[in-house]
Amino acid sequence: MIWRNIASNFLTLAIVLLIGAAAAVAWAKREFSGPGPSAVAQCVQIAPGASLNAVSNQLAAQGAISNAYIFRAGADYMDKARDLKFGSFLMPPRASMEQIVETVTAGGPSTCGTEVVVRVGVRENTVLLRDTNPETGAYEEVARWNPAVGERPAPIVAAQEQPGVRLSLVMAEGVTSWQVVEALKAADFLTGEVAQTPAEGSLAPDTYLLERGADRNAILAQMASRQAAILAQEWEARPFGMPYDTPEEALIMASIVEKETGQAAERPQVASVFVNRLRQGMRLQTDPTVIYGVTNGQGILDRGLRRSELDTTTPYNTYRIDGLPPTPIANPGRAAIRAALNPDETDYLYFVADGTGGHAFSRTLEEHNAAVARWREIERRQGLPADSPVQTAD
Repeated sequence: MIWRNIASNFLTLAIVLLIGAAAAVAWAKREFSGPGPSAVAQCVQIAPGASLNAVSNQLAAQGAISNAYIFRAGADYMDKARDLKFGSFLMPPRASMEQIVETVTAGGPSTCGTEVVVRVGVRENTVLLRDTNPETGAYEEVARWNPAVGERPAPIVAAQEQPGVRLSLVMAEGVTSWQVVEALKAADFLTGEVAQTPAEGSLAPDTYLLERGADRNAILAQMASRQAAILAQEWEARPFGMPYDTPEEALIMASIVEKETGQAAERPQVASVFVNRLRQGMRLQTDPTVIYGVTNGQGILDRGLRRSELDTTTPYNTYRIDGLPPTPIANPGRAAIRAALNPDETDYLYFVADGTGGHAFSRTLEEHNAAVARWREIERRQGLPADSPVQTAD
């Protein structure tokens, strides 16, 4: 009889324990998947090589999660415990632990925290300090510095030394290799002297994540490798019959297209004009190449071309030479390379600014002259000198 009572009590206890365990599991699942404790957006920063244990304790300490153990158990159950990605990730208010695990293991660009951005622009280089507004979750500019003007602001100096700060370089389409090197020189958290400016056109416009102490030459090599890969891919996919003998000639054309229009939709049309002119033996007659011959890609001209510059025969004066100039005149992006190799099928031989930021395209000299007359009137109304060079039938 006593053994029957013991067995009965043991069975009852086992059932209670099972019910309790089931309830605990259900509670843990609700905690893991339900709304989190933070009423405001949280910036979750994952250090390189951080362990799940360290990250879970960090999140609990900053109030992003309610229980570090449940966070670890949930990440393990999702088979993501070893998938943490370095970066800073903005979590919305009441983000669940499940949502946080998904975000910090998916990776991608950082979306919050402090960042120093070196921007290589067509007109100027700038260094920006940005930080996340915890209320809006948006990046806000804290300080801005033009390396060509004045001393580096103290907030930027201090931010560069902060652990966890995100460092990056954003290279715009159409900048020259000299401009890129100057921007890298201004990033004093980098190391290494650049002995020689890379070949024009050889660097890929893109965003590059940087590390404190990284070598400038290694960064340039990464840019060059990326551009070489892009050019090879686009060259391989080119249609038959393009008027280029080598990928380098296509890159030259892409750089001209990049500098001629700031409107992405126009690139294939602009490319079609130049390709048509090449096929008919007409000179390209494009201002950006002449300007490059004047500046050597070191800064912007910031004035109109002089008649003497247009009348002087140089390797880059496409009003005076036949065919393409000897090198690219900037670093084109993938879209411009693709446009140079896949131009629109048009009969256009001319284009001129139309006053809206775009261009008017023409098939005949008569149409072109009418478009030029309209542009001259716009120049007159705006008080601009009405003597900018235009394409002719040469």
